[in-house]
Amino acid sequence: MIRSELITKLAEENPHLYQRDVERIVNAIFEEIIEAMAKGNRVELRGFGAFSVKKRDARVGRNPRTGESVTVEEKHVPFFKAGKLLRDRLNGHDG
Repeated sequence: MIRSELITKLAEENPHLYQRDVERIVNAIFEEIIEAMAKGNRVELRGFGAFSVKKRDARVGRNPRTGESVTVEEKHVPFFKAGKLLRDRLNGHDG
């Protein structure tokens, strides 16, 4: 499912809301998650999961084409850990 499909589905399930308002709400939710993570904060949505930022240390990697050693700088990457309810639903349990 992509963002536009999510917006359409939510608008269909909530006919009292205009689609443009649903779009603003969805965008605001994503923006808040991104903003919190950019500050290094963890975002937990109970039953769904938790978004956090993990630090990857600098390291020496290899160019797969040439085999040459290359320095890979330290970086921060997004990380998602699924919540129990989500894991249970994916495994056929109603939770």
